[in-house]
Amino acid sequence: MDLFLLWTLFSLGIIIQAVYLLVIFGRVAFFKIPSSSQKTNNEEPVTIVVAARNEFKNLKTLIPKLFEQDYPKYDVLIVNDRSTDRTKRLLEEMMAVYPRLRSVTIQYTPDHVTSKKYALTLGIKVAKNDVILLTDADCEPNSNQWIRKMTAPVRENGKQFSIGYSGYQQKPGFLNRWIQFETLMTALYYLSFGLWKTPFMAVGRNLCYRKQFFMEVKAFKGIWHLEGGDDDLFVNQYATGKNTAVVLDPEANTTSKPKENWKEYRIQKKRHLHIGKYYRSEDKRKIGFYALSHALFWTGGIALLIYFGLKQNWEHFLIVFGIILGRSILLASIFTASNKKINGIKVPANILINDFLYLGYFWILGSISHQSKDIQWK
Repeated sequence: MDLFLLWTLFSLGIIIQAVYLLVIFGRVAFFKIPSSSQKTNNEEPVTIVVAARNEFKNLKTLIPKLFEQDYPKYDVLIVNDRSTDRTKRLLEEMMAVYPRLRSVTIQYTPDHVTSKKYALTLGIKVAKNDVILLTDADCEPNSNQWIRKMTAPVRENGKQFSIGYSGYQQKPGFLNRWIQFETLMTALYYLSFGLWKTPFMAVGRNLCYRKQFFMEVKAFKGIWHLEGGDDDLFVNQYATGKNTAVVLDPEANTTSKPKENWKEYRIQKKRHLHIGKYYRSEDKRKIGFYALSHALFWTGGIALLIYFGLKQNWEHFLIVFGIILGRSILLASIFTASNKKINGIKVPANILINDFLYLGYFWILGSISHQSKDIQWK
């Protein structure tokens, strides 16, 4: 390949990467978390909705945690989606202990809709309150202020969507370290653009919106047939800079149980990545420009290092190496600062190694997921 072209591609990658890291992701890294929210008179009732299928063990842990919240007016609705384990019996026992716990049982799913969207729609439809707070059965709130902080933009500021962060438990092993990195990378996309008033996605493990709005737009109209997208595609369709707020506060987060083997992780990510092809074109570009510049940076940089190494042109070799090192230091700094703001802890280990591996994740698994037709919830 022509040396001039290599330099051009490498330089283009560097410029775009610098814009993303400093200007876009910097919105999270340099974000000033507001002081703790004070209790207000506007303590509008909230309904927590959880769609669950065969989640007996997780619900047994989650339900008591949900009733530890420091918020006066809320109830919990569990949608029991065709469970074959002991979920129904557990809910009956729990409802005797927690008066504000309710359940809806689904016996079957119509052919023209996907299971989780159907479960969520029925749950939201029968919810007592207009403010809906969503999470999953394998999640837990990080603090007893979760309800108050996650719903504040909707209750107090007139927003239709409140977007929060949901991470994963830290455990030993390379897979978990990768999950921590990839989850933070994804969060930087949607939290940063959300803070820039151009939201394009969210995660259903920590999402709030109004029932009235959900019903007015006819729920998941147009995406009923897609397995997944009950969170990110719904937000992608209707979230705007005016009606959406990002909640960036460790006390407003939830934490999920991570996948513990590569097969389960691959199935999960195929579903997530597959849905991305249905985003609006401008939102695909938000992710695509970073991924393309990331690929140009690494492939161009490595190619230049090999070229100058073979030519024994050590002066230019060191220039390229210095640029790669400088970008790596910037990346580590931005990720560390961002993770501190999001999670209140230091960034996961092996960030630079995982950054390189992100090439294969995005371009290989992403391409496979884009074409996949065997996507399923459970």
